[in-house]
Amino acid sequence: MNAKGFVHKYGDNVDTDVIIPARYLNIADKKELATHCMEDIDKNFVHTVKAGDVMVGGFNFGCGSSREHAPMVIKESGISCVIAKTFARIFYRNAINIGLAILECPEASEKIEAGDEVSIDFDTGLITNATKGETYQANPFPDFIKEIIQAGGLMADIKKRQEG
Repeated sequence: MNAKGFVHKYGDNVDTDVIIPARYLNIADKKELATHCMEDIDKNFVHTVKAGDVMVGGFNFGCGSSREHAPMVIKESGISCVIAKTFARIFYRNAINIGLAILECPEASEKIEAGDEVSIDFDTGLITNATKGETYQANPFPDFIKEIIQAGGLMADIKKRQEG
């Protein structure tokens, strides 16, 4: 598993209401809902994000409510991985459940800048910043989490296992 893309960077305590404002939670279509991702702090995000891009945050990324819409719209917008210093625990679990790759790496969070091009090797946890010529080490995913993410989320992984 690998990811490669350009960085969209945000600060500490990015909460679920910022990721997807509650006023849009009546929208059932995931693609339409994703058109509102990050709009309260970054009006240009949905216009500049490309498939494979990477989101970088600070401490306590995904704090707030337990809604799974937040990691879902990040993934649906095209983000391949979120890197942060730390994640709110419920966001972390919801991200894995819907198949969004997330890595905690304080050094990467500090040093990576918006617009940098980064690549991630999920088998080793190595994050490479091609723009700066730097590497940062995150803990790699255990195999069972890699399998969930590769399957597209927990429910897809369970279905895949049942089908054998």
